[in-house]
Amino acid sequence: MAEDWEAGGFGLYLHWPYCEAKCPYCDFNSHVSRQIDQSAWCTAYLTELDRAAAETRGRILHSVFFGGGTPSLMDPDTVAQVIARIRHHWPCANDLEVTLEANPSSVEAGRFRAFRDAGVNRISMGIQALNDADLRQLGRLHTAQEAMAAFDIARSCFDRVSFDLIYARQGQSLADWRTELQLALSMAVDHLSLYQLTIEQGTAFGDRYNAGKLRGLPDDDLSADLYALTQDICGAHGMPAYEVSNHARDGAQSRHNLIYWRYGDYVGIGPGAHGRLTLNGQRWATECLSNPDRWKAGVPDRMAEKPRQLLSLEDQGQEMLLMGLRLKEGIDMHRYEQLSGRALSPATLDHLSSIGMIKTDKNILSVLNQGVMVLNQVISALAAS
Repeated sequence: MAEDWEAGGFGLYLHWPYCEAKCPYCDFNSHVSRQIDQSAWCTAYLTELDRAAAETRGRILHSVFFGGGTPSLMDPDTVAQVIARIRHHWPCANDLEVTLEANPSSVEAGRFRAFRDAGVNRISMGIQALNDADLRQLGRLHTAQEAMAAFDIARSCFDRVSFDLIYARQGQSLADWRTELQLALSMAVDHLSLYQLTIEQGTAFGDRYNAGKLRGLPDDDLSADLYALTQDICGAHGMPAYEVSNHARDGAQSRHNLIYWRYGDYVGIGPGAHGRLTLNGQRWATECLSNPDRWKAGVPDRMAEKPRQLLSLEDQGQEMLLMGLRLKEGIDMHRYEQLSGRALSPATLDHLSSIGMIKTDKNILSVLNQGVMVLNQVISALAAS
């Protein structure tokens, strides 16, 4: 009998914790360091891959994702050794997706060819804006021209290239975003990640916001208009949203992220990396130590991971709602019932449907565009019902 995670697939995430600079909006586990021992990091990753493989031997691996940080700062030989070790340990899907995140400021044609030769077949590029003033405001090290040149280099080396943009930025109007988004869509792109700027506590932007010094942020009405415009323009260009913040042409969706959203299993390796693993019929949440030096020092003694958390049926049901309802395709309500041990409330489903937040079609529950605008509230209502 198939286990629940198989409905979502199996992937592997590897975290590279270093960047050239810390962006003021970023709350990811990223660090700036002048000296990085690439050989020591390679050894640590390979050791952790050996450990993870012993627990999940025989599973078919569908995707690998090098995230960060800025993984394009990794030595291509390290990436090659990691991919070779992965292929040694796990049977891989014929269409195994291997994604590496890159920043335009770290893109060189020679390095990209080396990453391609190492086995990377998809690039996810953090461009974030296509005008220089906003790039400076976001703390980025590249110019718009450099970003577009880096994208061209990536496209010359890889069939699949995605890039990120942040919108709802300070002082950004609907006309500004329309122009920028149309430029992005003209760049022969097949996947875009489009995120509204969020102010996270513990970041430089968070500190400025708390001090009343982060001016020009859009109000709720403008944010909603920017979101609606994004859906209209991308849809008209054949790149509809398949997830709240992700747009793709048919067949170009991120297979790795779909594993998260479809609530599959995934190994998390590297400082701060999270994972979800079903072992002996029980699902566990895993999390690695976030400090890079502590993580690396803990690897030889199998101490790089924090104590695992056993997920209850209720926990799993809530996670499935949180992840799956971000997708346009929605979730299978029968799977939810089997996973969580309870059915969703018919009264709540009827109410949310009557006010245009969700739709149900046979066993599939999905959130409509109006519901996406208040997705957290929709999920909370379903989880509490």
